[in-house]
Amino acid sequence: MTARRYVDVFDTYNRFVDGDRILEKDWDSYIVPNAVALMKKRYGIKFGNKIIPEDQDLIDRLFVAGIDLLITTGIYNIDTGTRMKITEDEIYEGLKMAPKKLTLGEGKDSVECAARRGNVINKPVIEGGPTGAPLSEEIYSTVIESYAQEPVVDSIVTGVLSTVKGHTAVKNTPWEVRATLAELSYVHNALYSAGRPGLAI
Repeated sequence: MTARRYVDVFDTYNRFVDGDRILEKDWDSYIVPNAVALMKKRYGIKFGNKIIPEDQDLIDRLFVAGIDLLITTGIYNIDTGTRMKITEDEIYEGLKMAPKKLTLGEGKDSVECAARRGNVINKPVIEGGPTGAPLSEEIYSTVIESYAQEPVVDSIVTGVLSTVKGHTAVKNTPWEVRATLAELSYVHNALYSAGRPGLAI
């Protein structure tokens, strides 16, 4: 049976609402590890001493195993505590609809993010930043600027403010919103100071 279209955000929401109720610890400790072990056996996945596979047959088997894993486990939503299921046809339809490349950032600081195959000569997109690590207000901009001033960095992954105006940025409170706005302000100021205002965030 062929999927008529990709699974959109409305289908996704409905499937999570109606999905199997699963505990996060069961998902993390049993469902995913057991399914991964099954796929490893089913598709003869062995890396040996190579972290990045170069054998095309192994690469193909890894892709098929990944599709099978997604079909077998489904997708877990931590917020709802439920799992949605997806079919093989829907996965391939989604892949077909996915953009082949994206432009990140603006102007002279923009970079094209496209799929890379094998040992191609075009360099990967390099993201720099504290990647969600907690940072104080005093050093936030300086840390971001230190990454932005490196020419090899193509985009910034921000950190998280521990406090904003001395207040803890507690989740689901107005202080969380204020902290997010402050983070954006700090990041933009840091990018301007580094001379790269169009760098992707």
